[in-house]
Amino acid sequence: MEVIFLAFKDYFKFNKDKTTFIFVGGKGGVGKTSISSATALWLAEQGKKTLIVSTDPAHSLSDSLEVPIGHYPREIKSNLYAVEIDPDEAMAEKQTALEAQKDTASGDMLGGLDFLTDQMDLASSSPGADEIAAFEVFLSVMTSNEYDVVVFDTAPTGHTLRLLSFPEVMDSWVGKAMMAKAKLGSVANSLKNIMPFMDAVDDPQTAEDLKRTKEQIDEAKKVLADSDRTTFKMVVIPEEMSIYESERALEALGKHDITVDSVIVNQVMPDICDCEFCHSRHKLQQKRLALIDQKFPNQHVAEVPLFKDEVKGQEKLLKLAHILYDDEDNDEVTQEAIQL
Repeated sequence: MEVIFLAFKDYFKFNKDKTTFIFVGGKGGVGKTSISSATALWLAEQGKKTLIVSTDPAHSLSDSLEVPIGHYPREIKSNLYAVEIDPDEAMAEKQTALEAQKDTASGDMLGGLDFLTDQMDLASSSPGADEIAAFEVFLSVMTSNEYDVVVFDTAPTGHTLRLLSFPEVMDSWVGKAMMAKAKLGSVANSLKNIMPFMDAVDDPQTAEDLKRTKEQIDEAKKVLADSDRTTFKMVVIPEEMSIYESERALEALGKHDITVDSVIVNQVMPDICDCEFCHSRHKLQQKRLALIDQKFPNQHVAEVPLFKDEVKGQEKLLKLAHILYDDEDNDEVTQEAIQL
């Protein structure tokens, strides 16, 4: 039987009239933003209408691409759009909308809006605020199919796993709110002070909103678990801590039915024989590369060589992309290029 080896770029799957989602993740400091930016630039260059979304609260996407990027998607070059999710701004918008409603509210409704405002103040400073804002953006781009592909430049692994668990958390909360009201019936009225959502479910419009949100969440779960539409690319560096954390993350992603189709090994050093330090690092990295092959047997493993300078700016990022996706040689890293 003939074995067909796919080029790394052939692992991209595109669906007519439906957005493809690519999550790029890994341990902090492994170069996720560079890989995400390079990937998005390459996809745009292939004619795909591409959105890159930063879900990392410590945004570095605008630094990487060397263009200002805001809270709303903006076109930064042909076929490429970018957005950095700002949880503070997202919450501020909700607060503004609530304040506008307060101007026309009275009595119980005003009290309810005051409660919501307090809850949002609390939510905006909670550890999960950035994941909530990121998930809302995910829901909006998932249902619009406005882009051919959306690349998520994710936060370090722990944040990302919380983001990807949001469909389960939200589904559970919305479902329980609706079920509790249905089961408790008239008794629910006596619980309004303890469980404020009981009032909300009484309102037909709110109940309809909850139902619509639940439908969106169900759809999000299906899309995340559909390997033809959603894949995760794990970025590692050839060091034990990065490898072992990525191995644990891969197991956790499997529990969320997320398909990890590839592992990208960043900062791979060339062998420089007349530099003892460099040669020693190269030998150690070769052992770590063997460990990566052992730990990730079901993923396509691709290597990105070490660059002599920071990989930032669109020209350098595209060079990285062509090495990664078009098998171009990195003529920048030679024995003469690294001076220690």
